[in-house]
Amino acid sequence: MSNEISEKKLKYMEYVHREEMIRHHTNSEEMYQYELLRAGDMQAVEEAKKMFSSNLTGHISEDRLRNYKYLFVASITLACRSAIYGGMDSERAFNISDLYILKMDGLQTVEEVKALHSDMFEFYTREMAALDKERVYSKPVVVCIDYIYNHLHEPIRTGDLAELVHMSRSYVSTVFKKETGSTVTEYVLSKRLEAARNMLRFSDYSYADISATLAFSSQSHFIRVFKENTGLTPREYRNKYYSGQDVK
Repeated sequence: MSNEISEKKLKYMEYVHREEMIRHHTNSEEMYQYELLRAGDMQAVEEAKKMFSSNLTGHISEDRLRNYKYLFVASITLACRSAIYGGMDSERAFNISDLYILKMDGLQTVEEVKALHSDMFEFYTREMAALDKERVYSKPVVVCIDYIYNHLHEPIRTGDLAELVHMSRSYVSTVFKKETGSTVTEYVLSKRLEAARNMLRFSDYSYADISATLAFSSQSHFIRVFKENTGLTPREYRNKYYSGQDVK
């Protein structure tokens, strides 16, 4: 099957844009707002408002509302990554992104999408301004943390992370421990337990399903480790904290 985007289509779009004097923002123009966000500079919010309403933003749908929703998703993806590279915990950054996208999905007007976009930029920027700058991680550690977040459902070995960032296993272990305060194994377990707590609070997944989903070696191992770290069995934790409703 041939690619949907052909060289012919690309050349035609370049021709139309050139004839109609249409251009996109340059990369430096586009990234300035995210650099401000990462630095915790509230000027990021005003810059984002200006860029999001500019006539140089992408045209990716004939429907104006859908076009802005697509642009919102593209923008929050970059905002989320910028926050992570600035030192924000990757799981927190992704959860913020998910909640904003869920909110955006139900909006009915372009004005609402624009307002939410500004709110999103302000939220991330304030988070970065408040962040302890001593917790800023190097890029290899950010890549490792990102990988861990996205692979909690499968075994994660230090050797896999070392291969991912093209460094030796011993060096990755040393740098990871120095910057996060935890070994890779400790960090992975803490994130699995964090995910397990959320599943126990906000879902009806069985203990066996949670154990399997989060790659614990067995249900009994999951129960033992969970109690060692929380002081409660999974059943006790769910009985105490289960919300019984969807998170809005």
